[in-house]
Amino acid sequence: MKFQFLFLLLLICAFTSHSQVLRKRTTLLMGGRFDITIVANDSVSAEKNIDTVIAEITRIENLISDWKSDSQVSEVNQNSGIRPVKVDKEVFELTQRAIRFSEMTNGGFDISFAAMDKIWKFDGSMTAMPSAEVIKKSVEKVGYKNIILDSVQSTIFLKLKGMKIGFGALGEGYATDECRDMMLAKGIKAGIINGSGDMSTWGKQPNGKPWNIGITNPFHPEKLVAVVPLEQDAVTTSGSYEKFVVFNGKRYSHIINPATGYPATGLCSVTVFGPNAETANGLSTSLMVLGKTAGLLLLKKYADYSCIMITDDGKVVKSKYFRIKKFKARL
Repeated sequence: MKFQFLFLLLLICAFTSHSQVLRKRTTLLMGGRFDITIVANDSVSAEKNIDTVIAEITRIENLISDWKSDSQVSEVNQNSGIRPVKVDKEVFELTQRAIRFSEMTNGGFDISFAAMDKIWKFDGSMTAMPSAEVIKKSVEKVGYKNIILDSVQSTIFLKLKGMKIGFGALGEGYATDECRDMMLAKGIKAGIINGSGDMSTWGKQPNGKPWNIGITNPFHPEKLVAVVPLEQDAVTTSGSYEKFVVFNGKRYSHIINPATGYPATGLCSVTVFGPNAETANGLSTSLMVLGKTAGLLLLKKYADYSCIMITDDGKVVKSKYFRIKKFKARL
């Protein structure tokens, strides 16, 4: 589960000399909470553009949802081991990008995780770790190398019967990016699209100040680690402070390594900043799975992205080219 950002909006409705107005609406989309904030010249325009954003997210959800039986992704899953399925260019290219992440992380990130057996329980009911044999069996239908793409026919084929793909939070990041680009193209100069913590921002608040994004303290969720000013950026966080188990003094995250079936260990949260939320989400999830050392090596390949990691023992680690000045974490 992704942990939620605390989104700090000091003004619900504010005006500048240009009479800009801010409107915010919260709704449930793509299986999670979306907070949509638009700054426009008047309330009617702001509300109308929020409607447009909701319509666009709904359109994307109907394409890529793996829980809606009539979506293109569900059709791909229903035909695993049977036949390739033709999909829209948008779905095909999103799958291509996800597989690229899988290759970069040697399977630490994998959109075929959706077929993983749910053997780990994070509701307090687990009293012992699953056996090595059970863990190995839980991921036998997971493996991005068994996803066959045909760019000429625009088809996706899952080679193994019972395989599934699912975009999860990566899809939410994609949706927030698409909506931000749509609003910019329409001349809407400021706003935030926040999909369950995958956040795309642009412009400034009506008072001329940057958006202030609060990052939750994983050890004291009612507090913030830091408040970060953002303008045209994206930010995502993957974390395990709400759902984890401890065996023999070792903390196991609810975020599972799809290549091994074992939970991620060592980090309790990773926040990634960069130009778009889709890539930032792929990175934050991957870094949680890979751990501090391998994660920082991966991030070096993405020059426009930086991160803050918080380890299980309370250390704050910033990536080498962390670009937010005067940042100070308070655990």
